[in-house]
Amino acid sequence: MLAMDYRGPRRVRIEEKPMPTIQHPRDAIVRVTRSCICGSDLHLYHGMVPDTRVGMTFGHEFCGVVEEVGSAVENLKKGDHVLVPFNIACGQCHFCKQGLFGNCHESNPGATAVGGIFGYSHTAGGYDGGQAEYVRVPYADFGPTLIPDWMDPDDAVLLTDVVPTGYQAAEMGGIQKGDTVVVFGAGPVGLLAARSAWLFGAGRVIVIDHHEYRLDFARRWCPAEVYDFREIGDPVVFLKKATDIGADVCIDAVGADASGNAWHTIFGKKLKLEAGNAVPLHWAINSVKKGGVVSIVGVYGPTGNMIPIGNVVNKGITIRANQAAVKRHLPKLIEHVKAGRIKPSEIITHRLPLEEVAEAYHLFSSKLDGCIKPVLIPSAA
Repeated sequence: MLAMDYRGPRRVRIEEKPMPTIQHPRDAIVRVTRSCICGSDLHLYHGMVPDTRVGMTFGHEFCGVVEEVGSAVENLKKGDHVLVPFNIACGQCHFCKQGLFGNCHESNPGATAVGGIFGYSHTAGGYDGGQAEYVRVPYADFGPTLIPDWMDPDDAVLLTDVVPTGYQAAEMGGIQKGDTVVVFGAGPVGLLAARSAWLFGAGRVIVIDHHEYRLDFARRWCPAEVYDFREIGDPVVFLKKATDIGADVCIDAVGADASGNAWHTIFGKKLKLEAGNAVPLHWAINSVKKGGVVSIVGVYGPTGNMIPIGNVVNKGITIRANQAAVKRHLPKLIEHVKAGRIKPSEIITHRLPLEEVAEAYHLFSSKLDGCIKPVLIPSAA
């Protein structure tokens, strides 16, 4: 089969790889019909995540058709079209029973934090991902969800990560009716976080970024007030003035690949002495009001970051963060899509054949041609 192959930072290509096989009774083999490149895939592509090994296949946002199931899988059959959450969750461990599907202990028992994730380095279990023609899906009797007949596959594939992650970012903010919400980052997750903030009752939504085409999209699609951080001086001072006492909720939807501070860029992204550039987290902590909430869904590596923890304490800030528990959110999100409140596929700007995966990564990483969300389509889809 054809699959994306990681060769080192900023080097990916398409390769012929062995077909995946059933390795456990709870496995399924899925023929991929859609696979996305996520902003967090760029952290891998840029060499920001430890233990990302040469030869790995990325891709944690995918949907496809079931080709084969293990002997313990009774809820799926050959021919079912399913969306597969990016979390690999057993559904039975202590954390899964609490709905913390991003923290499953069985799918990544060697870790003390994150559970298993498709195509996301060996810190997340070392599972190959869905930027391929076929993929092995562990715990297939729990994770995959049947795609409703009425749903466009382009909408379905975005329910595997970006939509639930943006939605959970807003949910973790504990948004109250009329709240002011500031979202740092106008990438796909930031866009969905801003759009979801309205669903939770926000009265004002502000998006901060520095790519004009993304800010234009956020202004129209979220819709939100948008500001280029290069044009507003100190973003913290600006936001405090714009909100009088600070935002009620701030969301970090950027993570390790942020821009906006030369010192953090050199220390975190170049020298890798901290887990990337955490400047959005600084801005979030310092611009949220006293007693406010900071919600973090931006991805940072396992090593530490230098953040103003004293300000967290002295301002009485609540910090909430996690990988999105996709399975928990799907019933509500499918309802939102059916009702027309969210049309996820509207953020897709580029559809490319799987064979052009290297060009797709280049487009997305370099912010070329107005690229917001690329989708890869295998020839057998």
